[in-house]
Amino acid sequence: MLNVYFPISGISVNVFVPPLVAFVISFFTSMGGVSGAFLILPFQVSFLNYTSPGVSGTNFIYNVVAIPGGVYRYFKEGRMFLPLATVLTIGTLPGVFMGYFIRVKYLYDPVVFKAFVGVVLLYIGLRLLHSLIRSKKDDYTKGFQLKLLSSNIFRSSFEFQEKTYNFSNFWMFWLSFFVGIIGGAYGIGGGSIIAPFCVAVFKLPVYVVAGPALLATWITSILGVFYYSLNPLGSSGSEPDILLGFLFGLGGILGTYLGARCQRHVPSHLIKFILSFSVLFLSLKYILDFVLKTFFTP
Repeated sequence: MLNVYFPISGISVNVFVPPLVAFVISFFTSMGGVSGAFLILPFQVSFLNYTSPGVSGTNFIYNVVAIPGGVYRYFKEGRMFLPLATVLTIGTLPGVFMGYFIRVKYLYDPVVFKAFVGVVLLYIGLRLLHSLIRSKKDDYTKGFQLKLLSSNIFRSSFEFQEKTYNFSNFWMFWLSFFVGIIGGAYGIGGGSIIAPFCVAVFKLPVYVVAGPALLATWITSILGVFYYSLNPLGSSGSEPDILLGFLFGLGGILGTYLGARCQRHVPSHLIKFILSFSVLFLSLKYILDFVLKTFFTP
């Protein structure tokens, strides 16, 4: 009786399932500092059988609804490093449009799209495992004050926990651009991909990266919804399901809030362990399905 048919996505599901699933996913991913969007999409593809390009746009709607609370929290706590947020946003915005083009033109086949998702998830899962192995206990005695030292068109530098960090805005822009392409095709905005890159490649503290990556993801997700809704290439099935995405977003808001509240009561290693292995299992399944259907199906 509670089943609802969504005409845009063409699926029928209990109205409480999307927000409940989003709540559970965002509850745990928010503890690990990772966006839940990269797991919301596989759920739509595998369990709801929503495989048309519109699923990426629907996933963007989840981001638009669920992220503002976290962005507000970072601003309120003074942990939003605007120079980094600006270059990430400027870089990912044009990339999202190219990602939309690739999704509609070259990843329309559900099998191929699942393989693409599998590769992205494989990267995220490996980065989570790497951070699990390399992670150290946070030193709260040094505080979390962020101090901007300088910022121009070429470089930005700041001081955090008695250490000075700097990065090239030029290379950060190009990193954001290519991540925006992947995020635009996937429907995640790129935050789950760009944050590990900033930590691993640019050696920036994750505490500083999290806020700007989240803000850039939110802004690019708004543009992503616009692209998929406008459908400039006229592809069938690319229109996002607004109601479905909104239901996922409602669960995401509550899950993110409670996850942040409960984080200090759950060991971080346990969170990352569960999250990384669940992501790796899903990615390997998608890649294996692609290999079997491509090379072993008569």
